[in-house]
Amino acid sequence: MHVPDGFINAPVSAVAGVVAAGAVAVSLRGARRELAERTAPLAGLVAAFVFAVQMLNFPVAAGTSGHLLGGALAAILVGPYTGVLCIAVVLLMQGILFADGGLTALGVNITVMGVVTVVVAYALFRGLTGVLPRTRRSTTAAAFVAALVSVPAAAVAFTALYAIGGTTDVPLGKVLTAMVGVHVLIGIGEAAITALTVGAVLAVRPDLVHGAQGLAAPLKLRVDGALVDAPAAPAAPAAEPAPAARGRSTRGVWATGLVAALLLAGFVSYYASASPDGLEKVAADKGIDENVKEHGAADSPLADYGVKDISDARLSGGLAGVIGVGVTVAVGSGVFWAVHRRRRPEPVAGALGSD
Repeated sequence: MHVPDGFINAPVSAVAGVVAAGAVAVSLRGARRELAERTAPLAGLVAAFVFAVQMLNFPVAAGTSGHLLGGALAAILVGPYTGVLCIAVVLLMQGILFADGGLTALGVNITVMGVVTVVVAYALFRGLTGVLPRTRRSTTAAAFVAALVSVPAAAVAFTALYAIGGTTDVPLGKVLTAMVGVHVLIGIGEAAITALTVGAVLAVRPDLVHGAQGLAAPLKLRVDGALVDAPAAPAAPAAEPAPAARGRSTRGVWATGLVAALLLAGFVSYYASASPDGLEKVAADKGIDENVKEHGAADSPLADYGVKDISDARLSGGLAGVIGVGVTVAVGSGVFWAVHRRRRPEPVAGALGSD
């Protein structure tokens, strides 16, 4: 759903840019509470994984494909504020290096693909996990539903922006019907990918899933025939966090995730559907793309996810994907590490008010 330059007029694109910048600023502050020393590199990995999976267009209808948006996945794994930043990093790398998503439309894309998907998905996810049994299965199911709904929600958000600042005269009802219809189908693929990924991480390291915090139900004891909550275990001293809360080798998770992202982008992406994605198809069918502009980074050596001057399509696309994953994980990890380092230390009990 990467919106190119020319779909939305300059004033509305500028307003969307302000909204996106504000959301990123708020997320930078909020992410300080979500990120820890062990999770900051993992957030960079999530951004790289989203980048890689977005290269895997899957068929959803005749002549139409879809790809992961990633807002739901990022929010559930690393938190909503960090999730917005993950998608913003991905979109920035795609726009600058790969000419994917317009540069003047960057604010539109961050707002639609990042902010809307994260807010809708995480709010729905938290609502569902609040009423469902706190088990891994129900958490995965909640992730599925949240991801499914987030995609047509993004389609509605794009349609709203088009209604205000579209550069072509296409009946709004036709745009809305077409966008929501195809993106419901894409949402099914998004939901499957999100649920599979969240379920896989829950199976091996549930402590690294932000949305699964407090997943384990309290231990029950039978007293005089009735089940009661067992007494809570004493809290570990601040200087000695519980083993699950320490960085007990997040290296293994990080390495596995990075290898998976590299394989997806460098090899599996060659077999992705070549059909236009949902927005491209709707734009071509309805005439929304009449005023599309050439991308400002069209001359990039990595434009269109290929390496310039390499004629072999498999090698060119695979190398571009590997470069994209590497750059995204490096930039993302750097951003999230810097955000974490700016976190204010918690005041030590008894340190204030002493003589």
